[in-house]
Amino acid sequence: MKYRIIGHDRLTAVQDMLIALLPDEKHMPDDLEGGDLCISTLERTDGWVVAAASVSRGDKTTCGECREREQSGEEGKRIVSYAVKTALYRAIVQHLESEPVWGSLTGVKPAKPARVYMQQGNSIADTEKWLRDRYFVSPDRAELCIAAAEAALETERKLRPDEVQLYAGIPFCPSKCAYCSFVSNDMVRWGHLIEPYHRALLREVEAAGVMLSRENRRIGSVYIGGGTPTTLSAQQLDELIKAIRSSFDLSACREFTVEAGRPETITCDKLEVLAHNGVSRISINPQTMNDQVLENVGRKHTVADIINAYSMARRAGDFDINMDLIAGLPGDNGDSLLNSVRRVVELDPENITVHCLARKKGAPMRFGKRGELTRSELDACYEVIEKAGYKPYYLYRQKYSAGGLENIGFCKNDKKSHYNICMMEEIGDVVALGAGGISKLCSEQGQKIVRICNPKYPIEYVERADSIVNKKLDITL
Repeated sequence: MKYRIIGHDRLTAVQDMLIALLPDEKHMPDDLEGGDLCISTLERTDGWVVAAASVSRGDKTTCGECREREQSGEEGKRIVSYAVKTALYRAIVQHLESEPVWGSLTGVKPAKPARVYMQQGNSIADTEKWLRDRYFVSPDRAELCIAAAEAALETERKLRPDEVQLYAGIPFCPSKCAYCSFVSNDMVRWGHLIEPYHRALLREVEAAGVMLSRENRRIGSVYIGGGTPTTLSAQQLDELIKAIRSSFDLSACREFTVEAGRPETITCDKLEVLAHNGVSRISINPQTMNDQVLENVGRKHTVADIINAYSMARRAGDFDINMDLIAGLPGDNGDSLLNSVRRVVELDPENITVHCLARKKGAPMRFGKRGELTRSELDACYEVIEKAGYKPYYLYRQKYSAGGLENIGFCKNDKKSHYNICMMEEIGDVVALGAGGISKLCSEQGQKIVRICNPKYPIEYVERADSIVNKKLDITL
């Protein structure tokens, strides 16, 4: 759809709403005659900002409006963006077959505005009503949102003043999955970089340890992610974890996570290294329990491999285990997805995370229309998971996700991932190491965030190791 903006500069707000509501269409500025058109306007009058929108599709034209009290500074900018989005939503939704479950609420972190609203003294009932009235969120998604907000508030209350979370990235995988847009380098082409990358990462670990010691900060949680960290050898894993333990104050560390991820990389000796070094949480990620779907997306393992890796992990140590599933994969359907959920629930991991497939430009599965996934299919999965005793505790969304739906982490017996909540809800500082790592220094309840980025690709990371070390040493928290 073409768009025209008059009287404001909220281009991102316009694009976000168009993408959220009409994700299968291409959106571009109005520089040609003819075709569908969205016009977004804004006026300021008598202390009010008045946003209006008109949307013409075929022979039908609809309108929407939103009036908000004008404010100054950053809050004023947020008010303008809200008004522009709301007017657009009211106009566009009249062209849709049904209202989207997330209404006009865009952004990766839908629980964050609910959390801030609750921190202002509003009750759960008030917050549910606010999500419905202000953002048109459906009642069931408002409940999910509040569950994640409550978990974040509980975690925030437990944070110590000197606490920081630590992330270390291992951007290597056995192969590139068709849906993946992360910086993950398959070992066939890039395996020769693993050892020099590992050595460079050990140097950054040491530098970050010096910096955090100088700043009198302790680690609240450690998360070694990827890629697939277990592409490292047992010796390399041992060296990395020992370096982290010797470089940082882990006296108050709540959890230590390593993503084992791909079952074909999980071996008894690696699991023994993790258990011996005090790793408390791992991920074993099937994505689906359907062998044909695994083959479709380029995974190099089978369902039997998943079950075997899970059994090995249970024998090797007292790990909390997370298992990821992806809804909307090519070749999957509602029955197959539900079967995957049931089989994972039978294994009884402490955490289950359900992602909705998001198609991205950086993925071999080329950017295009959303995967086939309905709200009812996903809700049926949630019902099975929750009946088994799991509760939702963290939540995020992505652009172009199947069905416009969400990604949710569930936990059993209150086994929430401290790191996941802190990172997703931006309630505390995160120091990130490795290629693509983005350190986040958070303040004002996550409303103000300073980001410090490492080079994206492993080869750049290795080549710029000296400057990366110096940059870490210069950070002031």
